[in-house]
Amino acid sequence: CTGGLVCPAQAVRRLRHFVSRDAFDIEGLGDKHVAAFWTDKLIQSPGDIFRLEGHADEIAAREGWSKQSAANLFAAIARRRRIPLEKFIYALAIHQVGQATARLLAKQYGSLAHLREAMDAAQDRDSEAYRELVGIESIGPSVAEELLSFFAEKRNRKVLDDLAHYVT
Repeated sequence: CTGGLVCPAQAVRRLRHFVSRDAFDIEGLGDKHVAAFWTDKLIQSPGDIFRLEGHADEIAAREGWSKQSAANLFAAIARRRRIPLEKFIYALAIHQVGQATARLLAKQYGSLAHLREAMDAAQDRDSEAYRELVGIESIGPSVAEELLSFFAEKRNRKVLDDLAHYVT
């Protein structure tokens, strides 16, 4: 599946990764909740997590939930609106990009906007941007191709644009 962040076959797994401890670390949004919210169409993409509060009454009425537990979840989500770039990159679950590579990318590019700009420029494999990318320690042509494919995918770009409204 080439759908990246919105691939139906991988969506729940990717959303679980997105909220996991090493990524966004959203307390109260564990595997079972992610799967249930996906099934009930409350979360279909990462940006939907930041819109969950719009379903506060529905979530509070669910079995095992209350107004307080829903409020705790929304507070946990709000705390993650500011996140280090390396955790954001890792949360995207780009194939071959683990925590160490995410840390290197964050250090090299400094912001999501700069990273996206560099990935756009690096689509030209003869560009300085591409040479800079593969010149980063531990990032060879294989990892570079995964990054470039991810950032070139139209649906992934749409998800990143959506997340930009909620995360700094």
